[in-house]
Amino acid sequence: MVRAAVCTAVGSPLEITDIDLPEPGPGQVRIKLAAAGVCHSDLSLTNGTMRVPLPAVLGHEGAGTVVSVGESVTHVAPGDSVVLNWAPSCGCCHACSLGEVWLCANALAGAGNVYARRASDGSDLHPGLNVAAFAEETVVAGNTVLPVPDGVPLTDAALLGCAVLTGYGAVHHSARVREGETVAVYGVGGVGLATIQAARIAGASKIIAVDVSPEKEELALAAGATDYVVASENTAREIRGLTGKQGVDVAVECVGRAVTIRTAWESTRRGGRTTVVGIGGKDQQVTFNALELFHWGRTLSGCVYGNSDPARDLPVLAEHIRAGRLDLSALVTEHIALDGIPAAFDNMVAGKGGRALVVF
Repeated sequence: MVRAAVCTAVGSPLEITDIDLPEPGPGQVRIKLAAAGVCHSDLSLTNGTMRVPLPAVLGHEGAGTVVSVGESVTHVAPGDSVVLNWAPSCGCCHACSLGEVWLCANALAGAGNVYARRASDGSDLHPGLNVAAFAEETVVAGNTVLPVPDGVPLTDAALLGCAVLTGYGAVHHSARVREGETVAVYGVGGVGLATIQAARIAGASKIIAVDVSPEKEELALAAGATDYVVASENTAREIRGLTGKQGVDVAVECVGRAVTIRTAWESTRRGGRTTVVGIGGKDQQVTFNALELFHWGRTLSGCVYGNSDPARDLPVLAEHIRAGRLDLSALVTEHIALDGIPAAFDNMVAGKGGRALVVF
C-alpha cells in the first residue's frame, strides 16, 4: 500500500488515503516519487474547470526513481532517475504527424484507465492526468517516463514535468521572443516564474511582471523581471508607460481569466504578440470588435504545454540548468508533505507564493 491524494468528486476535498498499486504490466513502469509540484491544473480538476474520470489520484508534475519495469520496457531500468511526462504523444494522430506533439489527440487517453484501487474498499481509481504523481509510488505507461538529464537534482527535476516546459516553451516556441524585445508576464506563480526566467534567457530587454499580489515582487525580480506592476484596471496603461507608450512586444498570460487575457492583449504594441498559457473555464468569455482586430494587428494565440516536445526540450533545459541560467529552486516557495496539498490549493486561490513542492 502507498499513500496518495485522491479526488473523489468535483467540489469535494482531497482525501489522503492508502491505495493498492499493482505490479507493472507489459509496457508499464513503477516509480517511487521523489517530489511532485502542485500545479493550477490539479486545482482545475478538483473544481471542474478540467474534466477527467473520477475518483482519481491527482498530480502530474513529478520525478522519482524506477522501482520495477514491465515486459518490453527497455529505455529505463530499476534505479534510474526519471521525470514524468503527463501528456505523452501517440505518434500516429494528425497533430503528431505534423510534429505538433503537444496537441496529440490521444495524450490523455490513459486518464480513463483504472490503475489502482482504494485500500479501504477496493474501489477503482484513475490516474488523473495519466501519471498520478500525488502518491508515494505510481505505476505509469512507459511512454510517460523520461530519464532525468545529467546534472539536474532529482527533486528539482519534478518541475521540468510541467511548469518549466510550459513557461520556457511559451517564450521560445509560442511567442518566439527575440533578443532585445520587451515582455510582460501576467501571473507570478510557478509557470509565471519559469516564463520570466525563460524571457531573461531569450535576451529580453525589459521583463514586466504583473500580479495581483504586491508580495510577489521580490520573487519576480529574483527570477529576472526588470519591473513589477500590481494588477489593476490601469495595468495596460502602466505597461505602455514603461515602454515608451508603445506597449510590449510580447505578453504571456499565465492566469486563465478573461480580464487578464484582454489586458495582456491591450498591453502589447501594435503588431505585438499575446500568448495565453493559463487554463480558464468556459464561462470566461473574451471579446474583441472587428475594427480593433484590424487596427492593432496583434496576434493572440493559445499555448498548450508550452508547445513543447519533452524529448527534444529536456536536454536543452538541462544545459541551461548546468550553465546556471535556469534556477529551478527559485520557482519553489514551499516544501510540503502530501497532507499539505489542500492548503497549497488555498494559497493558489488566494494568489500566494510560487510553486509548492511535495517532497516524499
